[in-house]
Amino acid sequence: MPLQHPAVITVEVTGSRRLSLRAGELALVAIAGGVVALVGAALLGKLGSHTTIQQVAPVGGSTGVANAALQAPTTTGITPERVYRRDAPGVVQITSTTVTQQTTDPFGFPSSPQTEQSLGSGFVIDKAGHVVTNYHVVSGATRVQVSFSGQDQINAKVVGSDPSTDIAVLKIDTHSRALTPLPLGDSDDVSVGDSVFAIGNPFGFTRTFTAGVVSALQRQIVAPNSLEIDGVIQTDAAINHGNSGGPLLDADGRVIGVTSQISTGTTGEQGNIGIGFAIPVNIVRNVAAQIIKNGKVAHAFLGVSTVSITPQVAKLFNLPTSKGVIVDQVTKDSGAKHAGLKGHSTNVVVQGETYPLGGDIIVSADHQPVATAEQLREAVALHKPGDKLSLEIYRDGKKKSVTVTLGNAPEATQ
Repeated sequence: MPLQHPAVITVEVTGSRRLSLRAGELALVAIAGGVVALVGAALLGKLGSHTTIQQVAPVGGSTGVANAALQAPTTTGITPERVYRRDAPGVVQITSTTVTQQTTDPFGFPSSPQTEQSLGSGFVIDKAGHVVTNYHVVSGATRVQVSFSGQDQINAKVVGSDPSTDIAVLKIDTHSRALTPLPLGDSDDVSVGDSVFAIGNPFGFTRTFTAGVVSALQRQIVAPNSLEIDGVIQTDAAINHGNSGGPLLDADGRVIGVTSQISTGTTGEQGNIGIGFAIPVNIVRNVAAQIIKNGKVAHAFLGVSTVSITPQVAKLFNLPTSKGVIVDQVTKDSGAKHAGLKGHSTNVVVQGETYPLGGDIIVSADHQPVATAEQLREAVALHKPGDKLSLEIYRDGKKKSVTVTLGNAPEATQ
């Protein structure tokens, strides 16, 4: 079930007007274009001679700093209408403008620079004017603007961004009375079946409100820099292009996630099919706080790829434990490599699945049991680069302890 890559709508303004659409197999919800928004921009004279309009999907987030948004309401059972009335004023539309480099045509003459505009969503997190959105909404932008009503355009500064979690924080200069920070919830308290709401700007339709439920938890999606984001919330609330960066809200109107991607199933269609993904607000809270404080985010990196042990594999190959993760590969010059962790020496196939054997088996991290690759990543995520991580491993059937000095996550290719 593929995730959708940006669908791009290209408009040529000069000569006869032409509209062409192309979509990738995998696409971030945030990067799709809406005809309504495209036409509006053209009429306002904001398009260059060659302009691409893209739309991005919503997110929700928090800074972890003292602000009104952190004071989550304690009431329960409020109506969807009240959720919308209270939270919609804090949801914004984001327009990101990128000017591409000048190129030459086949005859050697310079062509006109192309202007791309990406339309996405975001939301206010404090009275200081910080706005959370997706990294892929503002990536590479030369100009970012925020709109509250669809009529106003406020220039925004990108405080910082984190491609590893697909989160960015913007700053706008406006009076605090104009800002409605959204309350932040706790994504660890979310359960399958919980009612949720999404507010965003799909296809340029500002502050559209959709409803659904949490349809699954602990999903994995791929970040813009190709690293994995764990613990993602899956929902059937309608999410479309232009929703990227907007909030996913619980029944009390608290942000529990930032809408980031949609699945297109096997058809490759670009619209909502009822499977959308939101980055958990607890991740967003930590990332946004680091961005506001330091302008960037530091992610600890262990440097191993692993495969979870199954009881069947443990029994078939007489492994010393039935729970843990087998080290498949160790990254060169990583903390794991310097600590002497060893990868697999052979591969076996069990019921059509390939398993690496012969490598170290990690069974705990910081004295907490590790049974899955996700649990190991979560343990690493609690640390900063340079921290020590204590691991218990089995090697050649014998249990031993290893201390790893964690490094910085590499800048993977986007």
